[in-house]
Amino acid sequence: MMASPIISPLLGAMPDDKLKNWAGNLEYGTERLYSANSVDEVREFVAKQSKLKVLGTRHCFNTIANSTDEFLSVRPMAKIAALDATARTVTVEGGMSYGQLCPELDAKGFALHNLASLPHISIAGACCTATHGSGDKNGNLATAVSALEMVTAAGEPVHLSRKADGETFRGAVVGLGALGVITKVTLDVQPTFQMRQSVYENLPMKEWKDNFEAIGSSAYSVSLFTDWQGKKFNEVWLKSRVEDGKVFHAPEEFYGAKRATKNLHPIAELSAENCTEQMGVPGTWYERLPHFRMGFTPSAGKELQSEYFVPRQHAVDAVLAVERLHDQVTPQLLITEIRTIAADDLWMSPCYKQPCVTIHFTWKQDWPAVRQLLPVIERELAPFGARPHWGKLFTMAPSQLRAHYEKLPEFIALTNKYDPQGKFRNGFLNTNIFGRA
Repeated sequence: MMASPIISPLLGAMPDDKLKNWAGNLEYGTERLYSANSVDEVREFVAKQSKLKVLGTRHCFNTIANSTDEFLSVRPMAKIAALDATARTVTVEGGMSYGQLCPELDAKGFALHNLASLPHISIAGACCTATHGSGDKNGNLATAVSALEMVTAAGEPVHLSRKADGETFRGAVVGLGALGVITKVTLDVQPTFQMRQSVYENLPMKEWKDNFEAIGSSAYSVSLFTDWQGKKFNEVWLKSRVEDGKVFHAPEEFYGAKRATKNLHPIAELSAENCTEQMGVPGTWYERLPHFRMGFTPSAGKELQSEYFVPRQHAVDAVLAVERLHDQVTPQLLITEIRTIAADDLWMSPCYKQPCVTIHFTWKQDWPAVRQLLPVIERELAPFGARPHWGKLFTMAPSQLRAHYEKLPEFIALTNKYDPQGKFRNGFLNTNIFGRA
């Protein structure tokens, strides 16, 4: 996923009284928004409502978080609740973002295993939608969750942990907003570390095809960007951990790609001012894992996003299938990013029991045109079992989507346990999860 509003330095949303998502492509169904400052306030509000949704940092491009009734925000609840250095865990309140947590965590000597390309998203929201970073051995952001606290439809707090609750916990982590209000999240941490990133230009697609495994494993995190023209990847971003006692040398050439001589933006014509430092310069983990600087708070990016997960064994064929559509894709495209993610055991994660490669599209904000294009892409990717990102735009039939999730019946049973009347359901969930138009 290119989780950043990548053209936001140039285009921002005009002031508007309507409640919209970050990109401005979605106007929410209600402007009734209640902000809670404590778990008690969350419990009281939830208990009184017949229908509601939690609204986080509003980065989803589809209606998964939409409501026509009531919104609840826990953004004011954004503190570190506990740091257990022995167990190597940190517990944060449900409104905290990665941009808020990471500097505090690093200052205490700890780090997370992975980050998305944009650090401004909320931790609870990112985990609920299986949002990811990159790396052959790195699971999505939700795989760091070792415990969570949520308020159920009855207004009651429930604590679930990896250690004590097994399958129930694994069903709840990527909860899609259907189980309750996340008020605390406990994440696994590790000792802080340094990273550097090097960027290469114009990697021939044939080289990637012939050396897929070697290229994907060449760094801690690897991102490939393409506009699907010229049978090449315009840029390759290699993010590597700094190892004590090892001399670092970035070669001039990487599988036919040339080392960049200056910092680059994923879209070549845009300034790299807001991108994280490149050129092999060492820096702390949270200043290298994202593509964009934490100090830069984007305005609403005038763009649309779609992303599809394909099982790793089909990665090359799936990418080449999209490449054959280049003349149809490019007119609406800003950039595509290709990344790898490790398998996990979280029921509703697209990477459940399978490592994946993601094909992410950042589109111009022309929904009528993109809406016509997505079914074409989805038909090409269908033979490979592609699954769309839960928070991005897709047109896949609900029956086809549901067929990809073997634990869906158990997930529905879990939602019925914690939300028997469907208080947290909305149109998106009713259509795509519960099979109700």
